Amino acid sequence: MEVLLESFSEISWKQVVMWLIGGLLIFLAIKKNMEPSLLLPMGFGTILVNLPNVDAIGENGVLRILFDSGIANELFPLLLFVGIGAMIDFGPLLSNPKLMIFGAAAQFGIFLTLVVARLLGFDINDAASTAVIAAADGPTAIFVATMLNSKYLGAIIVAAYSYMALVPIIQPPVIKLLTTKKERLIRMPYKAQNVSKATRILFPIFITVIAGLVAPKSASLVGFLMFGNLIRECGVLDSLSETAQKVLANLITIFLGITVAVQMTAEDFLNWTTLAILGLGLFGFIFDTFGGVMVAKFMNLFLKEKINPMIGAAGISAFPMSARVVHKMGLAEDNQNFLLMHSIGVNVSGQVASVIAGGLILSFFS
Repeated sequence: MEVLLESFSEISWKQVVMWLIGGLLIFLAIKKNMEPSLLLPMGFGTILVNLPNVDAIGENGVLRILFDSGIANELFPLLLFVGIGAMIDFGPLLSNPKLMIFGAAAQFGIFLTLVVARLLGFDINDAASTAVIAAADGPTAIFVATMLNSKYLGAIIVAAYSYMALVPIIQPPVIKLLTTKKERLIRMPYKAQNVSKATRILFPIFITVIAGLVAPKSASLVGFLMFGNLIRECGVLDSLSETAQKVLANLITIFLGITVAVQMTAEDFLNWTTLAILGLGLFGFIFDTFGGVMVAKFMNLFLKEKINPMIGAAGISAFPMSARVVHKMGLAEDNQNFLLMHSIGVNVSGQVASVIAGGLILSFFS
């Protein structure tokens, strides 16, 4: 009884706030189905590490060991990329390679956020790490923040995955603000093209080589993503592809979610800087969407066959949520306007572009 009373006496209001934050993450995962495989373990871990006298995050605590062996050395994010790569079908992109333009354009928010973060007084490593939130690419954000030894890894991860989950809420009003009714009604018939097996196999190899030459720091990220895709496309490793997509990706996501809570103690998380990081992440996310849409609008000035500029918004890395958002918006304007394949092509190009952008930032600042 005395031990129990002593434990209660050591609880601070900040720890209670972190319990509430953990509870909110669990609520969003279960009730709202928002990235449940990550937010639920993250929420539970947040409650766990903010209990008084908990030994899980001590020098030899289980979460500290997992953090040091899985996140501090970038192992978990890289393994997760194998699973993500195995999930991605690059067929729509290979059928229409010019869609890669929008994936690149939608990384605009990353570099704009970097500038704004520096103006707000963040040191260069923390500013660069925060900027990557704009891509809505959790594994890349974790990888970059860890490589740059950012002090705000917990806040960066929460922001990155939260904005991934909030894509259906954040993107539609931004897209509508940037486009006219006439532009949203533009139809883009999908001309299916047969992409050869050889092309599908050579594509991940080619992208890995190019990324390694252009941005060497991105070689690990791009390489693991493309290795996962090569497993999918080679045609002789179907069981491994299925394992990577389901077992590996889910297992790593669970460990990643609960382990990252090491960085979510009340002392590290509850400060004005955390709020600033969340705000900067939202700012960058909005301007990533802006970049993709505005490049599409600019291209329409010169094209006879117009592009529906909404597909440019799918260039962020939140796959496949952003593509679905664009498709649904197209159907809401015109129930015969099917933009899914175009937006999927842009979305997968954004996945690759965000990884390369992360590698470029590492090349500049690590």
